Amino acid sequence: MAKIRLALIAGGTSDEREVSLRGAAGVEQALDLDRYEVVRYDPAIDLARIANDAAGIDVAFLLLHGVNGEDGTIQGFLDLLGIPYQGAGVLGSALAMDKNLAKTMYRLNGLPVAPWIMVEPRDLRDTGRILAEVGLPCVVKPIRQGSSIGMSIVRDSAQLPEALRLALRHDNSVMVEQYIKGRELTAGVLGNSAPEPLPLVEIIPDAKFEFFDYEAKYQPGASREICPAEVSEAVRRKAQDYAVRAHVCLQLRGYSRTDMILAGDELYLLETNTIPGMTPTSLLPQAAAAAGYSFSALLNRLIELARENPNTFQG
Repeated sequence: MAKIRLALIAGGTSDEREVSLRGAAGVEQALDLDRYEVVRYDPAIDLARIANDAAGIDVAFLLLHGVNGEDGTIQGFLDLLGIPYQGAGVLGSALAMDKNLAKTMYRLNGLPVAPWIMVEPRDLRDTGRILAEVGLPCVVKPIRQGSSIGMSIVRDSAQLPEALRLALRHDNSVMVEQYIKGRELTAGVLGNSAPEPLPLVEIIPDAKFEFFDYEAKYQPGASREICPAEVSEAVRRKAQDYAVRAHVCLQLRGYSRTDMILAGDELYLLETNTIPGMTPTSLLPQAAAAAGYSFSALLNRLIELARENPNTFQG
């Protein structure tokens, strides 16, 4: 049986380049080399090479994060080349990457979110509108960044201008949302036409971290993850239902991971990740392991989903 020719695409030009490369190293190590012929590509330098090799590529596995990786651009490039890939297509990637549009879609589909507003140029001169409409504490974040890059929790009005400037260094569009204190949960989804939820994971950053920021995400031992999360059956069902509904309303496929805050018995959606972290200890692989998938089996399933009628749904 001929091997599947797999393009492992990682690196890129975003602020999350190093995270992407680390994830790709773990994926490459876990792939069954009796089943796959793996070739690495880095979009920062290899776009022409991917196009040149397209006729010989059976499927691509994307391990890109951030701008030009999760926003639909590389997905459109692969669509033009006729190369199937795991995960969301152009529309779904773009919707989920833009936190403002994603929250708008959540709300239109009856999913709960914290109140938010988009920053306007006048807010840099006078933060009164933000304080009046959102209040304190609040969360300031670039709308098209991952890994909490450029994000701040603001508890004092004097901190707000600097938080806005920090976010604007990473994106020209910034949102401010009401801060909701609670437990951070994440819910993975797996599947194409009939997506199914995975067990919940609770994320508990070390006490020295105010939130699950870049360091808390990637520094070994900086956070604890509990899977399955120790929540009531009602909360579990609700969180999994919300994750599937978010996946569907954002026009996703293959897999996704939706982050939420649990405040009391109420859940609030934060964002949906279309290319979740993919090392054996990352959040979605942990959830998949709790559902009975080894890391290698999860990769096989994602590749199967990528090749399953790849042109019938390009969300």
